[in-house]
Amino acid sequence: MTTVTPFLMFEGRAEEAITRYVSVIPGSRVLRLERHGADGPGTEGTVALGEASLAGQEVRFFDSHVEHAFTFTPSLSLFITVDTEDELDRIVDALAAGGSFLMPPGDYGFSRRFAWLNDEFGVSWQVNAER
Repeated sequence: MTTVTPFLMFEGRAEEAITRYVSVIPGSRVLRLERHGADGPGTEGTVALGEASLAGQEVRFFDSHVEHAFTFTPSLSLFITVDTEDELDRIVDALAAGGSFLMPPGDYGFSRRFAWLNDEFGVSWQVNAER
């Protein structure tokens, strides 16, 4: 069986991100969390491999032990569809804490309520309340 799974690479904050996302997005749970040991290659206790189901979508997480000259970009985002504006506001408020908006919550004509943001980890999220 062939699958495609989003894979998010952090530099020491993967577990914090997994915890936030699972607590914010309904129907989510941690599937697997393996940490680097004293033998490395990453810093002891950081995430060697994490997997979470975010509202049914499996996502992998990893703490890179190698510093990179790049991070996340909004050209690739995770898209959340919700039923109510209240749910959108709750999720957006939680994800936006410490982050920044690309498009603050509002009516942009294609949706009754939509927001696009980069969270404090740099991951880009689009949240949409369907018409």
